[in-house]
Amino acid sequence: MQYISEIHELTTFPSIDTEVLRTFVAIADQGGFTRAGEQVNRTQSAVSMQMKRLEEDVLQRKLFERDGRQVRLTPEGQVLLGYARRILKLHSEVFNTLREPHMVGLVRIGTPDDYVMRFLPGILKPFSKAYPLIQIEMHCESSNVLMQRRDLALTVISREPGNEMGELLRTERMVWAGAPCFCVDEHETLPLAVSGAGCLYTQWARSALEAAGRDYRLAYHSTNGAAIQAVVSAGLAVMISMQSLVADDLRVLGSDEGLPPLPSMNLHLLRNPHMTSPITECLAEYIIEGFKL
Repeated sequence: MQYISEIHELTTFPSIDTEVLRTFVAIADQGGFTRAGEQVNRTQSAVSMQMKRLEEDVLQRKLFERDGRQVRLTPEGQVLLGYARRILKLHSEVFNTLREPHMVGLVRIGTPDDYVMRFLPGILKPFSKAYPLIQIEMHCESSNVLMQRRDLALTVISREPGNEMGELLRTERMVWAGAPCFCVDEHETLPLAVSGAGCLYTQWARSALEAAGRDYRLAYHSTNGAAIQAVVSAGLAVMISMQSLVADDLRVLGSDEGLPPLPSMNLHLLRNPHMTSPITECLAEYIIEGFKL
């Protein structure tokens, strides 16, 4: 009988409306009832009435301490704030799922790894916030490898001008890059750090140097972009890179160091026609906008 009464007590707790929780969070974020009211589109008196009922009738706990016009949360208010944020987040996820049930699932995307840190955070953060139930599986490989794959819904690749395919995302200037301590004149044979013999960057570097009559050697080779950058940062070799991807600890090299110019490069988005869905189309739009920045 005691167990039954405990269940009854648990199921008869008063409920808290999500709009009241939204107002409560706004007060905590804004530091006052008036600014919170502006955020949730309620008058200051309506906000005060909501919070009075929450404190006195629902929770029977003091949630705020007032210091002039400023409002601070009590320890009990801090506890509620954590729960309120979690409840509102779940509430949003429920509505996203029910209103857009097709926006749930898995999407596989491919991109060369040197684009990941530069572009992907600004794309995936707002996308994941808008569609939290979509799982993204990323595959980082060279453009040549990615173009051969048939299991990716969306793929970002590098292409030289005149050999375009897919949708143009942006055009980048290609540059030589090396450590501040690296002196080109000290190397009769220029050491290069490259991703591989078949890599587009490697082909461009070799073609430019051979056309200029400059001796070189493929000194370091790795398919990992971070490994290539580490070698170059240590002053052991030079690399070519999109200008926007040159790390802060490297410097751009060029004609002043006797290095030949490089062609520009286009970034393209490929859509797999066999894996088209509202999810992939939505993510594609985020990718297009993200690469404009």
